[in-house]
Amino acid sequence: MSDTLDTLENITYDELQEGDSATYVKTLTEDELVLFAAVSGDVNPVHLDSEFAADSMFQERIAHGMWSGSLISAALATVMPGPGTIYLEQSLTFKRPVKLDDTLTVTLTVLAKERKNRVTLSCDVRNQNDERVVTGEAKVIAPTQKMSLSKPQLPKITIAH
Repeated sequence: MSDTLDTLENITYDELQEGDSATYVKTLTEDELVLFAAVSGDVNPVHLDSEFAADSMFQERIAHGMWSGSLISAALATVMPGPGTIYLEQSLTFKRPVKLDDTLTVTLTVLAKERKNRVTLSCDVRNQNDERVVTGEAKVIAPTQKMSLSKPQLPKITIAH
């Protein structure tokens, strides 16, 4: 018997209803900030250099805006609709900076079900103080077949600081 945290189960187009919502939560660590910079190639010093960032409008290092955006992608892929979802479109508005050790909660809400299994979802991302950091809308093709599978395990990656 597998643990539910290790299982991904989708919500099919037929199961989704307007107004349904789901959440995904993640905390920004130093390692993840550095890995995101490495993977994306965005090495803007406001993300990586404390001295540079201290002189910025934020006065400290901040996360890449697209890190927050990538959490929306993760929520769509793993929570709602989940495995089998095809991501078509995303709008994003960045409302406030995300800082190291912030815990973000992505809330997805079904706005509309359209033809050809397309679904529009509102995306609301808030920090641990319930302050909105990102808003937007996503359009996806929702899966039509029910799936439940083991969550793939990622290799452990270590970063030399």
